[in-house]
Amino acid sequence: MRRRDLLRAGAAGMALVAVGGRGAAADAATPERILRVGLIGCGWYGKCDLLRLIQVAPVEVVSLCDVDSRMLQNAIELVASRQKAQKKPRGYKDYRLMLAEKDLDVVLIATPDHWHALAMIAAVEAGADVYVQKPISVDIREGQAMLAAARSHQRVVQVGTQRRSTPHLAEARDEVIRAGKLGTIALVEICCYYQMRSRDTAPDEAAPEYLDWDMWSGPAPLRPYNRIVHPRGWRNFTDYGNGIIGDMCIHMLDMVRWMLNLGWPKRVSSQGGILVDKASRATIPDTQTATFDFPELQVVWQHRTWGDPPDPKYPWAATFYGDKGTLKASVMGYDFTPHGAGTAIHRDVTYELDQYPEDRTEKDLEKHVAPAIRAHMRDFLAAIASRGRPVADIEQGYISTASCILANLALQCGRTLAWDESAGAVADDHQANLLLARPYRQPWTHPVVTL
Repeated sequence: MRRRDLLRAGAAGMALVAVGGRGAAADAATPERILRVGLIGCGWYGKCDLLRLIQVAPVEVVSLCDVDSRMLQNAIELVASRQKAQKKPRGYKDYRLMLAEKDLDVVLIATPDHWHALAMIAAVEAGADVYVQKPISVDIREGQAMLAAARSHQRVVQVGTQRRSTPHLAEARDEVIRAGKLGTIALVEICCYYQMRSRDTAPDEAAPEYLDWDMWSGPAPLRPYNRIVHPRGWRNFTDYGNGIIGDMCIHMLDMVRWMLNLGWPKRVSSQGGILVDKASRATIPDTQTATFDFPELQVVWQHRTWGDPPDPKYPWAATFYGDKGTLKASVMGYDFTPHGAGTAIHRDVTYELDQYPEDRTEKDLEKHVAPAIRAHMRDFLAAIASRGRPVADIEQGYISTASCILANLALQCGRTLAWDESAGAVADDHQANLLLARPYRQPWTHPVVTL
């Protein structure tokens, strides 16, 4: 599919049509059908996502895949204890072997970001519908290829931007924004002040025997192993992701786009760098501001991994400024404050610990996020059944991901970048367009969309 045709089809809302053969499309509309599920990436959020899916649907987890054999075995045992008949799923180190079985209706992808594109494209080519974690890609060309693959293979693809399925945020959208309580909104500030950037200076070492480091690195550069990177520390390095703006900004930016029905930003600028913590091995900025200029308004992002947040109650949040009031929204709740006369509104996140008691003891589960993941999975399943678009469809994930990547590219280039939506490229900036696809390490090949 040519990129221009792809973008035109996405903008026009091209209908999905079910196709025959193995996969969810064949008979997903049958209510009693048990979907066969596989997971690629059995770490922290892979298990969180999969176990929430098990809670809301009569699925059978058939296959698990991870290059860390200890992580894989732990996931096999955990899933067996939580699914019907205590059945153990098969285990794989190579996702290509797992997908070659052609026996999966649904594939969840929760690898480090640098593996999202190849795994997602392979999964839809194998006939599966996909739930892929955000951001969908590390570079923009990957995202374009992922969107093209989803559309050409007519697969349902939900992105893990579950703010779109967070109950109190949906209420804030409907009862505050859509109800007109804010009036005209001309500015939204989004932020993250979590001190989540590693300050570790650990030396490189030999990779542990239970980890296939070459396969873990995949298309990224093959660096010496370092315990900061695996497990869960890879976001500290630009080889594997887009730092805090790719991890945390995408959630808030995507939430704002959803709540205000925004499309693409026309211009993106960014400033920052490693301004405070210069001693650690992390390569991502510890301080960054980005401005997303939409036709309707500005969205301004800021993160700092040092110091105190301006509002301790909202360290990771969005603040909507209207001429009639202000709305602060986060994963933990929201507050509406009217300008002048009116009634303030406060809501806290809703937990579901009584309905899902296993949430109480599940290791590392973000209990306040579990209801949103469950709702996101239900929406995904409904889209599979209807062959429609889920709330966080791959096209929306592509827009939010690419917008965050553009912020990093603007910082790298030292100038504002104007995005040409119809061309899928930066307008009049050859140097910036050369950065839309990163080099892949052989033998891995970067996915492409034919011009």
